Amino acid sequence: MGLRLGDIAPDFTAETTEGTIRFHEYIGDGWVVLFSHPKDFTPVCTTELGYMARIKPEFDKRGVKIIGLSVDPLGSHREWSNDIKETQGTAPNYPLIADPDRKVADLYDMIHPNALDTLTVRSVFVIGPDKKVKLMLTYPASTGRNFDEILRAIDSLQLTSKHSVATPVNWKQGDDCIIVPALSDEQAKEKFPGGWKALKPYLRLVPQPK
Repeated sequence: MGLRLGDIAPDFTAETTEGTIRFHEYIGDGWVVLFSHPKDFTPVCTTELGYMARIKPEFDKRGVKIIGLSVDPLGSHREWSNDIKETQGTAPNYPLIADPDRKVADLYDMIHPNALDTLTVRSVFVIGPDKKVKLMLTYPASTGRNFDEILRAIDSLQLTSKHSVATPVNWKQGDDCIIVPALSDEQAKEKFPGGWKALKPYLRLVPQPK
């Protein structure tokens, strides 16, 4: 059975463009985005890795590390980084895992035989400080990811991990949230003394907790 939400993210030791890492040590007590790309020197991946480098400060602000992976060796990663800088304006400023033996790709079920027999698909894993998988996304090789959406999802994950709320459709920072159904009205009064707007007994909107 493959990796599921709430599972402990598999630990591993790997070589990266920034040295050897042990993944759980790399996570530490923070958040991590692990994302795979099918192959070095491919067009969609080039745009993705350059964009991730440009918006890395947004991840830093949220206390989130980012780390990429493909089944190419270190030398290929380093050479390709020059192309990314030339075409996208920014070289990767985060580690890229070299996984030529597909050890990590297999651990995280990043190779889908129906799509790509030997290469990783575009997988994204958001992992929390407890080392558990909080979010998983998988894109086909032909479709570039929206990393702004990953940031939005992380904002929701970090907020809802601290407060008894969920986030509605298209939520973004500062928007109203939903009081979780598990919280009774009496319990909600204690947590949200400012009150809420009840559209239905199960749909209670409250300003985003600070």
